[in-house]
Amino acid sequence: MHLSKFKLSAAHLFLVTLFILLPGGFFAAGVNAQPNISLRGNLTPAKTSRGRTAQATVTLEIPRGFHVHSNKPLERFLIATQLNVEAKGLRVGPVTYPRALLRNLKFSKNKVAVYEGRVTMRFSVMVPRNFSTGTVEIKAKVRYQSCDDEVCFPPQTKEEKLWLKVE
Repeated sequence: MHLSKFKLSAAHLFLVTLFILLPGGFFAAGVNAQPNISLRGNLTPAKTSRGRTAQATVTLEIPRGFHVHSNKPLERFLIATQLNVEAKGLRVGPVTYPRALLRNLKFSKNKVAVYEGRVTMRFSVMVPRNFSTGTVEIKAKVRYQSCDDEVCFPPQTKEEKLWLKVE
């Protein structure tokens, strides 16, 4: 009787060891993973005077094999990429989005308007003449839904902080 308990315990030990030693990717094979999309912002110039304008860019880096929907998706159920800018006391110009790519994807009978690879959105920031000097924070929030050819992931919002020095 003690021998059969030992065999059972050895089998359990073997299975536990097997699960620990096998790479995690083995079990995730065939499961789609959400991509790591990076966000980067830039201001030109980073230092300006009152009454002047700075140009800003916010760039998404989308890994190969993935896309996000454009700012004007062609289907109502798709979630648009949106850039919202908060800059207390500054005047923010309209956001300019890049031209979308039209793709045939497995989940839609119609073409879908998407962004792939490096996606740069642009806007301007005007400093009023009566603005106080110092450094001001500009928050750029991008909301998007990433997908591959088969599945879309839950929408995400990422934020990039830009700093403008006003002299």
